[in-house]
Order: sequence, then C-alpha cells, then structure tokens
Amino acid sequence: MISDFHFLRPVWLILLVAPLILVWLAARSSNVRQKWKNMIAPHLLERLVIEGDSKRRFQPATLLALIMAIMILAIAGPSWDKETPPFVHDTASLVIAVDLSQTMDAIDISPSRIERAKLKIHDILASRTGARTAVIAYAGTAHLVLPLTDDADLIKSYTDALSTGIMPRPGKDTTAALSRATDLLKEDGSSGTILFMTDGVEAPAIKSLSDERDNGIVVLVIGTTDGGPIKTGDGGFLSSDNGARLVTKLDSDSLEQLRSSNNVAVTTVTDDDADVRWITAQIQGNFAQQQSDKDSRWRDSGWWILIPAALLFALTFRRGWVVRLGSVIIAIHLIGNDPASAGTFEDMWLTQDQQGRIAFQNNDFSKAAKLFRNPMWRGVAAYRAGSYQDAINAFATIDSPDSWYNQGNAFVHLKKFAEAVSAYEKALQANPASEDIQANLATARRLLQAQQKEEQDQAEDPGLKPDSVQFDDKGKQGKDAEIAVSEQTSQMWIKNIAVSPAAMLARRFSIEAEGGAK
Repeated sequence: MISDFHFLRPVWLILLVAPLILVWLAARSSNVRQKWKNMIAPHLLERLVIEGDSKRRFQPATLLALIMAIMILAIAGPSWDKETPPFVHDTASLVIAVDLSQTMDAIDISPSRIERAKLKIHDILASRTGARTAVIAYAGTAHLVLPLTDDADLIKSYTDALSTGIMPRPGKDTTAALSRATDLLKEDGSSGTILFMTDGVEAPAIKSLSDERDNGIVVLVIGTTDGGPIKTGDGGFLSSDNGARLVTKLDSDSLEQLRSSNNVAVTTVTDDDADVRWITAQIQGNFAQQQSDKDSRWRDSGWWILIPAALLFALTFRRGWVVRLGSVIIAIHLIGNDPASAGTFEDMWLTQDQQGRIAFQNNDFSKAAKLFRNPMWRGVAAYRAGSYQDAINAFATIDSPDSWYNQGNAFVHLKKFAEAVSAYEKALQANPASEDIQANLATARRLLQAQQKEEQDQAEDPGLKPDSVQFDDKGKQGKDAEIAVSEQTSQMWIKNIAVSPAAMLARRFSIEAEGGAK
C-alpha cells in the first residue's frame, strides 16, 4: 500500500510554497530587531528590545499557514488504493435464468415457486434502475426470452407471462441455460452475472457452473426441504398412478455440493428483501472483480485530511485571533475553488455528471438531462423525460451502435419511422448479432409501411369508392395495413406483441426446440 502512495493532482503541491512564504513574512514582521536595525544603533537596540513570552510566539499566521498546507495536501488528492467508480453497479450486466420445470409449480413457497421467482425478479429490477438485464427460460431446453435491455417494464411484461406450461420439453437442463447465458454475454462483448432461479441443480450441471470463469454465477434456491404438492394447470395437483399427491422436496445433498463450489454463490429465497439485497451485492462484487485496471480508478482520500484542518480552524476563534478569520476563509476559498468555475455548494464536491446521476436515480430525468455532460447519459435522461428530440441531439454526437440504436428508439416515439429505420440499420451494420436491434428494426419497418399506407389513403378522394377490393399474398398486405399509427402503437413499438406474451413465447420456444435450438 505504501508503495502505491501518490497524489492524484500533484500540480497543487506547488502551492505549498505559499504557506512557507506566509510563515517567513510573519516571522520577519515580528522580528523587532529587523525592523529597527537601520534606525537605531545596534548597541542601543539590544538595550531597548524586550524579549516576549516564548509561549506567545505561535502566531495566527503560523496556524493559517498550517491550515493552508493541509488544505493543499487534501486538494492534491493523496491515494494509495483503487476503487470501483460510482454507479458502476448500474452498468453491470445480469442474465436471469428462470427454471420452468414442472416442480416449480410446487406450493411449498407461497403462492408457488415460480410465482415467487417472478416477484423476486420485480424486486431485483427495482434495485437496479438503469441496468441491463436479460431473461432466459429453461426446462428440458433453454430459450432466450429477452436480450439485454434496461427497459424494466418490458422485462416485467415478459417474466409475468412465464409459466411451466410454455416449455416445449419437460426436464431440467441447467447446462443448456448456462451455455445460452454465456453465449449471450459473449455476443454482447461483456462479462456479468448469471442468476439461476431454480429449485435444484442436477449433478452434471454442478461442475459446469463451477467451471465458469468469465461470469459470476449466483443461484437463488426456491423451495423447502419439506417440499410441497405440485399444482397443475386445471387447479388440481399432480398425482401418482395410485392417486396420491406427489410432493417435491429440495435435494439437500446437491445443494450442499453446490455451496461448496468456489465459483458459485448460493442463497435461499426469503420472505423479505434480504435475498434481493444479497444478490445485488453479489452482482456488484462480480462486476468490480471483472473490471480491468483501466476501468478502475484510484481512491481520493484527501477528504480525510480535512478533519484535522477543521479542528485547527476552530482554534482561530480564540481571543485576539478572530480578526484574522477573514484571511483564513479567503485563503481557503482561493485554494479550494477555481474562480472560473465557482458555482453552487454541490459543484464544489460533485461533478456535473455525478449530480446528474443523483437526479437520474431520483427519477428527476429533466434535471438530470440538464446536468449531464456525458452525451450518452444526457441522451438517456432526456429520453426518460420524454424529450425525444433532445435525446436524439445528444446521441447524434456519438458514433456507436448503442447511439444509433437509441436514436432509433427516440425517432419511433416521434413517429419519424423513416429516420428510425435508418438509425436501426446503421446500428445493425455495426452490431449484426444483436437480436434487440433486429426486432426493433422489423417493428419500425412495419410502422413505416403503415404510416405510408395511411398517408396514401388520406391523399385519395374520400368520396370515391373502390371498384373492387383485392387481397394480395393471402392477406399479408391487408394485415400490414391494419397497423394504425396511433399513440398506443407507438408505445408498443419495442414490445412487438401481436398476441399475448405467453402464447408468443410458447410458439417460439416450440419452433426453436423442433429446430434443435437451445
């Protein structure tokens, strides 16, 4: 630690000359012999000078110089260890793998294991405002429900539709879910945490989880060792051939084996938010460990030095020294603030981006958009505030797939579908593997076709009736024409839900299973 000691802003140390000069000037001014040596003969001066009390030689100027020196050291930023940048947990990627095997319908956890898992997902999303989360569902096969996205409402709408009945094959293939999650994070070019919400892990999968090195593995066990009956879709309970209710219990031995794994963090579901807080801490810890040296920063410990400076400052109120208080305040102000950037009290301690993040977390997105200097965050805040044109202007200053993708989202809200299609296409060129971009591009194209159709219909004379009505390609063109460019359609642009999410997921999972997709 001592070998790592350094100053973050060493240029400020040049000002240490100031308190030294102050002490020298004070000593010079208090030297009576120096003042009168040119006016009184030396042999007379020795007789006339009376030495003062040595206890009074510590002058206010000396204390002022000491406070100045301490303040300069604090501003220079002494540091000896590194820290994770603030708000780093907001960017930590999380993939939630939800077990949809039949045993998740057991009711030993109220209202059922799967329903409790959904509630926990809501709680986790609430604790990770602005962070990206993906969802995978697995039983005998594993399937992507949603790619990484920070749209919490969209995630909730899909996870609420999850049920054991939508899975095409029975069983439990945790290894397949792990493979799907790691591939997703690899395609995104990031590392993160994979959270399994399950009532058990099969023996072969334990080794797979333990061997994972690129991403953190967290398992939330949902169930009890006493077990419970398994509820069926018709409201009854799963029974054996002789009519007895089947009871599923947690496999204590496999869970203990899982807990003993070095790379797997395991906890059991709780009735309160203790499990969610624990999971959030694990996500943050995993992300901090995954950060490279270039992404971490040295911790500024200068504020600790302000404590002795404050105590010394209190001494300036002693009798006879109060008149010097103005000088102390002025000196500290001149050292601690740049006159060109003097502002509010918050500006003294927080950057504009840090203030913006605080406003963002408090859901004051309009204020955050004004505070942010980072164009990406300024655009996100403006987007959340509904200022879509401002968001586009901010994103336009960045040339990246995320920027073009976000511009497309904002254009859709403004019903500028042609611009949205163009933005999505640019984003897709830079990141062709993104399923999120592909889905939004397809939706924007449909909305653009519907808009053009509506404009064409409005251009025609409404008094003229058509001679005949023809439906091309088995009605496909008619379906496209039925898409109305309304506010409701605009709000559903990203969801792309033509039917209920549950039915859509069940159909897609079935197609993927038949095609051998995992």
